Amino acid sequence: MSPPFAHITGWGMSVPENILTNDDLAKMVETNDEWIVSRTGIRERRIAGADQTTASLAAEASLRALEVANVHPSDLDMIILSTSSPEYIFPATACLVQDQIGAVKAGAFDVLAACTGFVYAINLGSQAIKSGSASNVLIIGSETLSRVVNWKDRNTCILFGDGAGAFVMQASDEPGGVLSAVLRSDGSGGDLLSVPGGGSANPASMQTLYDGLHYIQMNGREVFRFATRVMADATQQTLESVNMDMDDIQLLIPHQANQRIIEAAARGLNYPMDKVMVNLDRYGNTSTASIPIATVEALEQGRLNPGDNTVMVAFGGGLTWGAALIQWSGPLSYERKVSPRRVRLFARSRSIFSRLRRRVEGFFWRNE
Repeated sequence: MSPPFAHITGWGMSVPENILTNDDLAKMVETNDEWIVSRTGIRERRIAGADQTTASLAAEASLRALEVANVHPSDLDMIILSTSSPEYIFPATACLVQDQIGAVKAGAFDVLAACTGFVYAINLGSQAIKSGSASNVLIIGSETLSRVVNWKDRNTCILFGDGAGAFVMQASDEPGGVLSAVLRSDGSGGDLLSVPGGGSANPASMQTLYDGLHYIQMNGREVFRFATRVMADATQQTLESVNMDMDDIQLLIPHQANQRIIEAAARGLNYPMDKVMVNLDRYGNTSTASIPIATVEALEQGRLNPGDNTVMVAFGGGLTWGAALIQWSGPLSYERKVSPRRVRLFARSRSIFSRLRRRVEGFFWRNE
């Protein structure tokens, strides 16, 4: 028997309501709308509110993806969450989402591969399905990068925004889904894009705070050179692995980092920009969340349909880069339909019950 195929059957996104425009930024740092747009293509970005976190945005996007796929949280086998702005060093943010949505049987872990993380998660999820170790996998990209941005540094604060996107991946005997993936890294360029403070190399201290090591540090010129080279290379490599070329691709969905980088990648592939999904003008660089958010909007706009081939390609700190080739399918056919209201009520009640149980257990433990 041939191994199952890993199909993407559900998708969802969640972005904060608060919009920060370029004109708003001009009141904070020395910049202006024309300067930002000409260099990045970004016009505005979303900023998380005080009550929103990487986990809460991820949970909301996940529930929407589960609704589309008609999958109950309790049917999930695995949750993979990619982020560059986790809630904590540990526990994994994926575990917090697992509890919030009520995925009672799912293993959960985080992936840290910067902006390429969602592509890594796609490959990990598909391999779990193809190996037979999982049938229903939830992959998430979620960020609150506004919490690690230096709002006095105009070279970085203009770039990043907050948001989350999620896919449900399921096993099926029908051909399609994730056809191939290429993952690459080059740690020699790790210092080009990083948050150097807070880990074991530079533990949090008054000095690291004073030096601003807990903010995003970026060598923009070198990252630009790196990105324009690897985006096209990764796309070509993932196509060559299955004897396909760009003529077979209906839509290219790149990491939404910079308009000029995206245009350079399209030129390198000799691929028309009208077949490239771009929405960074409204969201900025949401790191690991950018590809799933762009995919959701492409679907809403009718630019991605069942049977279409798409390449999702990204680059990020690490340095990391990669691409995934996917034949789009959409929700699988099931007799059982999941009520969105029931899913949300189950997730909410399960999370409340788990917290109550831990408090009761803690009370008896302390009083033994």
